[in-house]
Amino acid sequence: MKRDKLAEIAKLEAQKCFHGNVMGLESNIEPIINLFPKWSLENWDGKWCAAFVYYCCIKAGFSIPVKFPNENVRCNFAGCSAWESWASLPENQFYYPAENNSFIPSKGDIVIFNNVFANEPHDHIGIVLENFEDYIIVAEGNIGNVSGTVTRKKNRNIRGYIRIPNDYKFIE
Repeated sequence: MKRDKLAEIAKLEAQKCFHGNVMGLESNIEPIINLFPKWSLENWDGKWCAAFVYYCCIKAGFSIPVKFPNENVRCNFAGCSAWESWASLPENQFYYPAENNSFIPSKGDIVIFNNVFANEPHDHIGIVLENFEDYIIVAEGNIGNVSGTVTRKKNRNIRGYIRIPNDYKFIE
């Protein structure tokens, strides 16, 4: 299943310690940001969590364009809001708001957060590795400008989840 593969890839990629300009080290996020050719490395520093998710999705074999060709998806997949807009499209409908108590997150789902880093909606995103009653373990890019796996409480900061169907294919 592609979502299982997505979780495994995300875990491995997060452990590679991708990072922006931190601790006097030169950034190593080029493999992630090269998928989005219109920005320079300086533009990405501290703003690459959604690009990390996209990078992992592409490595897992999901066919998703850099920018979804629909006016309801306003930015490319380097922006957290694009993920929710895309997953909520009538032809997709695989976005599950956090208030949906019947949805149970699982390995390979994408989680969108509010108010984690920037005190605003859609400010962070990651890939679920494991689900527990009160928390999830998530692979993320850009946790303080570094990739890694973290434990996140299931609280008001979770905006919702995206479960990309294993057989999803973008059709132009």
